[in-house]
Amino acid sequence: MRPSRVRRKLAANQPVLCTKMNTLDPVIADMIGLIGFDCLWLCNEHTGIDWDRLGHLIRTAQVNDLDTMIRTDKGAYPDFIRPLEAGATSLMVPHCMSGAEARAIGQATRFQPLGRRALDSGNVDGHYCLIPLAEYLQKANENTFIVVQIEDPEALDQIDEIVAAPGVDVVFVGPADLSHGLGVPGQFQDRRVQKAIEDVADACRKHGKHWGLPVSPETAPKLMEMGARFLASGADVLGLGAYLRDLRGRFEKLGVEFEPKL
Repeated sequence: MRPSRVRRKLAANQPVLCTKMNTLDPVIADMIGLIGFDCLWLCNEHTGIDWDRLGHLIRTAQVNDLDTMIRTDKGAYPDFIRPLEAGATSLMVPHCMSGAEARAIGQATRFQPLGRRALDSGNVDGHYCLIPLAEYLQKANENTFIVVQIEDPEALDQIDEIVAAPGVDVVFVGPADLSHGLGVPGQFQDRRVQKAIEDVADACRKHGKHWGLPVSPETAPKLMEMGARFLASGADVLGLGAYLRDLRGRFEKLGVEFEPKL
C-alpha cells in the first residue's frame, strides 16, 4: 500500500496543501499531481461520483504520489468503506455533530486493534488479496487519515469530545456552513466564526490532533501561526473560471465582442 504523504508530513508537523476538484476529469487530477500538491479533494456530498470514475481518479492520483480525500455522504457505513476500498487515502465526513458520532466514525474506518472497519481485502486497497491479511490491516491503519468537519454551532458544544475521539486525525472547519448556522452567512470575519476557529485550534492543541480549513495565500500565515497544518485552497472550476474571464477581458480590449451569460 502506498504510504500517505499527508500522514508523513503531519507527523513532522509540516503543513500540507490540498486542492478541490469539481470537474472529475482524470487529466485535471494528473495536472494537480504533476504540479506537486499533497492531496486531491473529491466531493461525494455535493456531487455524485460514480464508482468507476472515482476509481480512475484515485489511480491517477496514486501515479503522481498524490493522496486522495473523499468527502462522503452522511449515510450508511458503505459510504465510508467503498472509497477506502477503491484506494482513497482519506475520508472527510461532513457535519460531525458530537463526540459519539466522531467515535463511531473512528470505529467504522479503522481495523483492529483501533476499530471494527468491515473487512474485505479483495479490492484495490488490499491489492486483491495479493498481500498477507495482517500486512493489509497494518498498512491501512498507518496510511489512512480521517477528517471530520465542524460546520454547525451544535458541534462547538462538544468540540473537546469530537477532537479527542480515537481514529480522528484531522478536524476541519467548514466556515461557509458554520457562518450560516451562526446566522451570519458568508461573514467569515465575524467574531463568532473566529471564536469557533480558535476553539477548534485550542482543542486540537490539547489533544495533539491536527486541524485545518480553507485558506488563501493571504490568510494562511495567521492560521498556520495558530497551528493549522491541513490547508485547503483552490478548485479547478475557480481556476478555469478566472482564466476564461481574464482571456475574455483581454480580447474585449481588442474589440472582440462576447455574449456572456454571466
